[in-house]
Amino acid sequence: MVYDSHNLSLDDLLQPLVAAEDALARLDDRLGRKSDFGEVDRRRSGEGLLRENDGWIARAHFMEACNALWLAGELVHVEDLVLHDARMDIRAPTHELTRAHTILRTRRQIAGSQPAWALSPKGMASLRGRGGADSFITAAERSPETKVIPLYDSESRSQAETEFEDELARLDALLDRSAWLLKQPASAASDRKGRGGEQPVPADATPDGDPLVYDPDWDEEARMERWFAVHERTRDLPPLLAAAVVWDAWEDIEPLQHQHWLGPMLVAAMLRERGKTKSHLAAFNAGLRTIPRDRRRARDRTTRLVAFLEAVQVSSATNLKEVERLSLARMQMERKLKDRRSTSSLPGMIDLLLARPMVSTALISKELKVTQRGALNLIAELGIREMTGRGRYRAWGIV
Repeated sequence: MVYDSHNLSLDDLLQPLVAAEDALARLDDRLGRKSDFGEVDRRRSGEGLLRENDGWIARAHFMEACNALWLAGELVHVEDLVLHDARMDIRAPTHELTRAHTILRTRRQIAGSQPAWALSPKGMASLRGRGGADSFITAAERSPETKVIPLYDSESRSQAETEFEDELARLDALLDRSAWLLKQPASAASDRKGRGGEQPVPADATPDGDPLVYDPDWDEEARMERWFAVHERTRDLPPLLAAAVVWDAWEDIEPLQHQHWLGPMLVAAMLRERGKTKSHLAAFNAGLRTIPRDRRRARDRTTRLVAFLEAVQVSSATNLKEVERLSLARMQMERKLKDRRSTSSLPGMIDLLLARPMVSTALISKELKVTQRGALNLIAELGIREMTGRGRYRAWGIV
């Protein structure tokens, strides 16, 4: 079945489209605006420190990862994701938490790459896990306005982490092949071995992997071609309307079996590529959570498109309020930097609070290279609120 991207009901889409474009443009303009706290920012503009709005951008990655799993019917607490990202889990990570961290790292990778990278063949191969370690974007290819912050953003370690995880994946594949060989009779194993000593392949294996995990009838390559065909046909549409059509096509075609969460990220990457959002990678999942499922999955295509546009408007308006709230909190905390020595850890503490939904003493100690007693002193100086109210696993944040 071919997805029909024509015959759009513009009478029904025009009003929500204008409202969504206005809200998204306001948010992107606010994120691209220079700081009003010029004196403080110039004094603290050294390499590694966050710009004014980078705190919200870092937070948005965490929230979008949790919201993506919420839309898939799974619950992950953002506090657990923050600790898992810092490799400071207080318990064994669950499968859902591991998936959320994968979404988080993928979103960071897209946001830190060139706008056109995600939808390129190399980018798609990497995002689908088929490009290997050498296909990940390098630091030299990153756009200067979205470069990785090395001090607090753990994405500065993602290249090494990715290479390590790829090595583990190759080791797992080797162990699986070895286990499969050991289970086969010697004669059968020698018969299946190809010329030149090639490794045997199970007869019922699919191009995507184990048939117990991947549906043999689910042709991802063909589905991706259909989705990219819809993407190409929307070139002449306004960017946000094209994004709505492409998102709806992703929901209808379902190209990837186990990475359905990748769709909104690719739509956001398309908006960056077409210049609609220049200062951030759009976050749609927060708004999609507010739309009832019967509207997001309605039979009528116009209803689904309107639902997406309303989600864009809601998420953009909510995120704009959050940006202003964090900006006000930063202004209040930076008042306490007056007459501080240049080697004070308090500026780094402020940046860390803005870049994480919550912090713990162990996290502060690790990121700022201070003792846990020093972390508690920094918390007391800023007067931030405790979020847990417990004696163990205490956490603080901008509430």
